[in-house]
Parts: sequence; structure tokens; C-alpha cells
Amino acid sequence: IWGDKPEQFRETSIQLAKMGFKGIDLNMGCPVANVAKKGKGSGLILRPDVAAEIIQATKAGGLPVSVKTRLGYYEIDEWKDWLKHVFEQDIANLSIHLRTRKEMSKVDAHWELIEAIKNLRDEIAPNTLLTINGDIPDRKTGLELAEKYGIDGVMIGRGIFHNPFVFEKEPREHTSKELLDLLRLHLSLFNKYEKDEIRQFKSLRRFFKIYVRGIRGASELRHQLMNTQSIAEARALLDEFEAQMDEDVKIEL
Repeated sequence: IWGDKPEQFRETSIQLAKMGFKGIDLNMGCPVANVAKKGKGSGLILRPDVAAEIIQATKAGGLPVSVKTRLGYYEIDEWKDWLKHVFEQDIANLSIHLRTRKEMSKVDAHWELIEAIKNLRDEIAPNTLLTINGDIPDRKTGLELAEKYGIDGVMIGRGIFHNPFVFEKEPREHTSKELLDLLRLHLSLFNKYEKDEIRQFKSLRRFFKIYVRGIRGASELRHQLMNTQSIAEARALLDEFEAQMDEDVKIEL
């Protein structure tokens, strides 16, 4: 969850506990301009006192509180003071995107800093778990990196937008049909949970290209999908496309 009003976090944490959630993750890393420049998301890196108030307020619900953030706002060397401050708040887990807000995702993640970050964690908050994010293409690679660097976990973000099978245990090539079937599953889940929370169909459109990238005829299919207006219409289009394609074509993601 994100924002910059501690009292709202306090109230929300209590409600989330009543709803049965197992933990709360605080977004202090979003780099989007209309979030960060309002002092929210990664903007809280420049407001450490408010960040601390938010963390402590969120503990009111009695759930484990974790934080997702970045190394700094402008410069890499901000990381030590900022992460030290966060570790001092006694949180359950700290997930770090190994870039600054200024860097967005335009440079390689700074994995070279992990050892120093681990040492800082061990010194200040040895019971806080450490999760790393940045340039992790799939589950298998993530687990290998976690073992190599001795961290507690990894977080995958943009990887899912390049490979919808990013979390499979053993990466492999997938057929066009498998990709379309996964898109059908996405449509079904959207339809299922739409009953609990009204969502506009158009919010799905930005995900279509993830599933059709690399498929023969992807450009035309994507164009047609972007013009659909309902789950039923999208499903009908997929069925029509699949009936005309070569099932044996495999896609390397």
C-alpha cells in the first residue's frame, strides 16, 4: 500500500488485519513522477521522518510490516543513511530495488552493493529479512542469485512483462497455444474477481502484448485484441486465431 498520511496507514492496517491479510508491504519505491514528486512512493526517501511514522503507524494492525524501496532518490551513495533508517524501524522484511529513483530502470542494478547492505542489516536489524529486486529475469535465475549472494529472497517485477512463464521452476520453450491458454486463464481470473471489485475491461488491454509477443501474426492479433470490448469478445478472437495457427510453433521467451 502507498501514500503519505500515517493515520490512514494506521486505520488501513487494522482493517486489513480484520480482513485476514497475513502482512502489509509498504511502497516506498515507486518512481512514477506523479507519485514520487508528491512525497509518496520513492518520494518518502526524501522524507525519512514521515516514512518512519508510516511504518510505526502500520504496526497498529498487529501484522508483519515490510517495506519495498530503492537505494536512494538522486544518488547511489544515499543508500547507507536511508537503509540504516529503515532497518532501525524493526520491520519484518526489506525489499530493495537496486537502483535509485533517478535511475528508474535505465541502468544495470547495483548488485555489487549487496554485501555492504547485508552487513548493515546484520549490524542493525539481524532479524529483518532481506529481499532483492532488479534485473532478475526468471524464478530459476532469482533462486541462483539468492544462493550466490546469501539473501533471503528475490522479487521479480518487469520480468513478468517479458515472459508470462517467469515463475516456472524450469524455464523452457512454450508453444503458441500455451501462451494463448495462459491468456485465457488471465481472462477467466479477471472475470471471476470482477464480481468482488468492479474493474473496467480496458485495464486488461495493457497485458495482451505479454502473451502474444513472438507468436506468428502477433502484430495483427494484438491490434485486434486492443479493440475488443469484453471478455467474451476477447475469447472469441483467441479461438478464431488459434483455429488458424500452427500448434507446433514454439516461442523462445
